[in-house]
Amino acid sequence: MLSVLSYGRLVARAVLGGLSQTDGRDYSLVTASCGFGKDFRKGILKKGMCYGDDACFIARHKSADVLGVADGVGGWRDYGVDPSQFSATLMRTCERLVKEGRFTPSSPVGILTSGYYELLQNKVPLLGSSTACIVVLDRQSHQLHTCNLGDSGFLVVRGGEVVHRSDEQQHYFNTPFQLSIAPPGAEGVVLSDSPEAADSSSFDVQLGDIILTASDGLFDNMPDYMILQELKKLKSTNYDSIQQIAQSIAKQAHQLAYDPNYMSPFAQFACDNGLNVRGGKPDDITVLLSIVAEYTD
Repeated sequence: MLSVLSYGRLVARAVLGGLSQTDGRDYSLVTASCGFGKDFRKGILKKGMCYGDDACFIARHKSADVLGVADGVGGWRDYGVDPSQFSATLMRTCERLVKEGRFTPSSPVGILTSGYYELLQNKVPLLGSSTACIVVLDRQSHQLHTCNLGDSGFLVVRGGEVVHRSDEQQHYFNTPFQLSIAPPGAEGVVLSDSPEAADSSSFDVQLGDIILTASDGLFDNMPDYMILQELKKLKSTNYDSIQQIAQSIAKQAHQLAYDPNYMSPFAQFACDNGLNVRGGKPDDITVLLSIVAEYTD
């Protein structure tokens, strides 16, 4: 039979154990970016956070950290339209909404929807199309809320394994879901999806989780195992270490994109669709690499 003193000790341990599982700390994302425009051999930014026709943003608010990646559809160049303008304007608008606090952390699709409809109502005509992926870390709930439209996306890595990932959305081979603004009279001709069609997810994250958000230029050229090999080299949560690995991943994807003998994920997917394709896929590449850390103001 337990003595009163022993029973009291057991109760105290149980209570303390339960409290230790409740993490009252706020979380944040330590994020670095790197990328390459398809037509450039160095990871340089155009005006704003843009690599070629890709665009991205990293925004911090008191309630959340928010990341975004968009990939402008290059086919508009055939009609005299700069594809980077649409993706860059969409990401700048989403970033502004976050910084102004005009968002709900649990609804990244709300950020995307508000940003897109601002573009539709813009007095200055803007034509183009873009995929988009937005990731939101709610500081207090420790939940990651995501939305992804098209073939950009994200991975969450814990203990060297992918524990969460976005689902790619394609109408058919190499034709992803996309937001669009068409010329007057061509609305029914240009492919355009609703932002509400984005695939959404929410899940808990832990301190030390790695989040990789990127355009399809990365995922079309680097399979998971190569990405994980690079992420294993990440030994610290400081910005410089994260930046170094982000650069390493982007550089490797860029090199593979121009290797004619490499069987890339894109080439494999093409073969699965009855096409005889080999080699990497030259494309713009954007990489946002984040680690979940304790929030410091």
